[in-house]
Amino acid sequence: MEISRIRALRGPNLWSRNTSIEAIVTCPAGQCGVNQVEGFEPRLRARFPDIGALRHAGQDEPVALAGVLGLAALALQAQAGCPVTFCRTATTPEAGVHQVVVQYSEEAVGRRALALALQLIEATITDQPFDAAAAVLELRELDESERLGPSTGCIVDAAVARGIPFRRLTSGSLVQFGWGVRQRRIQAAEIDSTSAVSEAIAQDKDLTKKLLHAAGVPVPLGRPVRSAEEGWTVACEIGLPVVVKPQDGNQGKGVTVNLVDREHMDIAFKAAAEYGDVIVERFLPGYDYRLLVVGNRLVAASRRDPPQVIGDGVHTVRELVDEVNRDPRRGDGHATALTRIRFDDIAVLRLSTQGLVPESVPDKGRRVILRNNANLSTGGTATDVTDDVHPDVAARAVAAAQMVGLHICGVDVVCETVLRPLEEQSGGIVEVNAAPGLRMHLSPSYGKPRPVGEAVIAEMFATGDDGRIPVVAVTGTNGKTTTTRLIAHILASSGLAVGMTNTDGVYVDGRQTDSGDCSGPKSARNVLLHPEVEAAVFEVARGGVLREGLGFDRCAVAVVTNIGAGDHLGLNYITTVEDLAVLKRVIVQNVAATGCAVLNAADPIVAAMAANCPGDVVFFAADRSNPVMSKHRAQGKRTVYIDGEALVASEGSWRESVPLRDIPITRGGAIGFQVENAMASVAAAWALGTSWDVIRSGLASFASDAATVPGRFNIMDYRGATVIADYGHNPDAMRALTQAVQAMPGRRRSVVISGAGDRRDEDIREQTQILGAVFDDVLLYQDAAQRGRADGEVMALLREGLKGASRTTHVEEIRGEFVAIDTALERLAPGDLCLVLVDQVEEALAHLAQRVAKAPATH
Repeated sequence: MEISRIRALRGPNLWSRNTSIEAIVTCPAGQCGVNQVEGFEPRLRARFPDIGALRHAGQDEPVALAGVLGLAALALQAQAGCPVTFCRTATTPEAGVHQVVVQYSEEAVGRRALALALQLIEATITDQPFDAAAAVLELRELDESERLGPSTGCIVDAAVARGIPFRRLTSGSLVQFGWGVRQRRIQAAEIDSTSAVSEAIAQDKDLTKKLLHAAGVPVPLGRPVRSAEEGWTVACEIGLPVVVKPQDGNQGKGVTVNLVDREHMDIAFKAAAEYGDVIVERFLPGYDYRLLVVGNRLVAASRRDPPQVIGDGVHTVRELVDEVNRDPRRGDGHATALTRIRFDDIAVLRLSTQGLVPESVPDKGRRVILRNNANLSTGGTATDVTDDVHPDVAARAVAAAQMVGLHICGVDVVCETVLRPLEEQSGGIVEVNAAPGLRMHLSPSYGKPRPVGEAVIAEMFATGDDGRIPVVAVTGTNGKTTTTRLIAHILASSGLAVGMTNTDGVYVDGRQTDSGDCSGPKSARNVLLHPEVEAAVFEVARGGVLREGLGFDRCAVAVVTNIGAGDHLGLNYITTVEDLAVLKRVIVQNVAATGCAVLNAADPIVAAMAANCPGDVVFFAADRSNPVMSKHRAQGKRTVYIDGEALVASEGSWRESVPLRDIPITRGGAIGFQVENAMASVAAAWALGTSWDVIRSGLASFASDAATVPGRFNIMDYRGATVIADYGHNPDAMRALTQAVQAMPGRRRSVVISGAGDRRDEDIREQTQILGAVFDDVLLYQDAAQRGRADGEVMALLREGLKGASRTTHVEEIRGEFVAIDTALERLAPGDLCLVLVDQVEEALAHLAQRVAKAPATH
């Protein structure tokens, strides 16, 4: 078995909405099915019993070996604790070749699971050993290292539950919620509105205490020290016992509490000094509580108990610790509910205060403390006490957070109980923490979990705010780029800062920020990252969806212009128009429930996509009597059509019309494909709630020139002749162009054309078959890039298409696009018409503009 290609589908895709790994898998001849390998299934189950059923759902027929690969990759991830359920295997037109698609939650884990699944199958076929337990352990550890930690993860989960999109910006815990101008960001449990100044204050324990004291919040006495000797002097001044800790610390690192003698001061100072400057403060008796403040309210509280073991009269302290650390809830980092107890110098020091050493065997029932501080990161446990917190204690915690300026704040309180005010029991606030850990509130050792992630999201986004900006996705075979540009232009006319991607580049508020073909998911994601963007319009090409899926989870409006042959059919196992439609309708399937699909009712394949739309549908077609249009209109739903010389929008008994003469790109309705583009654009803007005054203004101010829509039916005058530049490159585009050209005056018509080498032979021939019925002269030129074709091969196919042409009388081959253009221009006389089908769009348009500018004026 061989895997020839692996893709990570990072957004909604051809197969599902799940992030997935897609692999092209080739099975050896005669070994494609499970039953074709003797003893395969028993040997497989002996190596990996958790593989599951090797049958298609509802069928007795066993799956192919490629299917087993997918099932194994899925099961290995599931056994490692990954939340994955989707797997699919599809045959291809090539014998023995399959597409295997497996869901992943972390891309690195999905890729590794696929590799391990391949090892499992190969070991099964060759009857070699395979350690499934080790494979699962490897994946579990990889997943823990890759996935978000519990604090960030719970905030992301809360956002997803509210329908707020998120994107992980780094391999760490920096996450963006929402899109464009409505985005917010977090770093772990810290939000973007918290200032760096506030964070710096929280890290300075001494300054924090001074500010809290000024605010009337009870805090322990103490101050920074530069040596163990000075530390002991301060300890004696403020009174023993004391706490020694880093002035800028977190997670309990380097903290020693309840210190009472000079010898231990040396050890404690050294431990704290490893993390920076040291502070000594009065030890407050009582329990250690963590109060979580979000915004202006207390949302959770836990009592934290130090790491400890209970003697059994048999095992040593070290052995008891090892036994506790074997609890599956305990891990080395923060990915698990609890952390393993550290057995270090501080633990040994704490044992000595109890008259013990690591090899001591404590009496049965004796409680042995391994640390005085109760941080979970050093092995402590947490008990939820949220419902017990006295209002005065909660108010002190909120005051402390606000004094420092933290929107999410972990307030450490030491007191006998949170049931009474701090002042009544000599309790106090000992620390204020930025970016506090949340797992003690999510998975307390004892008590009730608290929805702290929801509280953070509620602080960032008001009720009902999902952080989204309007997103319009446009796809189809022809008209995508013009429609994308026109929709963006209309939205910009309403005053919105619009982000747009298409085959010409990326644009933000009218500024080009990237060039080239930017119709893929990466460009869309970059637009959604931009903090100025208020609405986005994306051209969605087939290639990007195949390679990586969509660059967004759902859209407000999906526009499908048409589906035709010649759009790269035969590539990537998209062999029919129906296959292409399934791919293109991905944007329709991912319309929001409150959104809308804009579909071409005159194209039966496109019209059928309405059944796949979770939201509403607006149909458009020039013919209002089209059966699909008539039925939709009779149901009182939205349609856009042409009535006489006007574009009409209809819903129930309501009508709105725009004269075609006021839509320049249609040339008064003479250019049929531009009429379709205008109808689709109007329907999309209408679906977004754009006012009709804005729609009219946008249509009227949109020109079909090289600056506005480069390479899309750009019309120019050359010495009294009409020259049209277009990027049409498939048979459907040729039909639309010839129809438009026939509606325009032209004494003698000529066309300059090449052909893309990555099209099927029949599609290349068909282009010139269509042109031969309309143009007198055909000038063929060879593309700069033949895309895998031999020299002259495309030209020969184009010539074949012209055999028997009903109108063409002159065919000429020219090497070089610009030479062909110049040749055609030199032959033009006043009243002629020339269609130039450009290959290098930007360069060809610049060349044409230069020639037009230098041409003598005609009268």
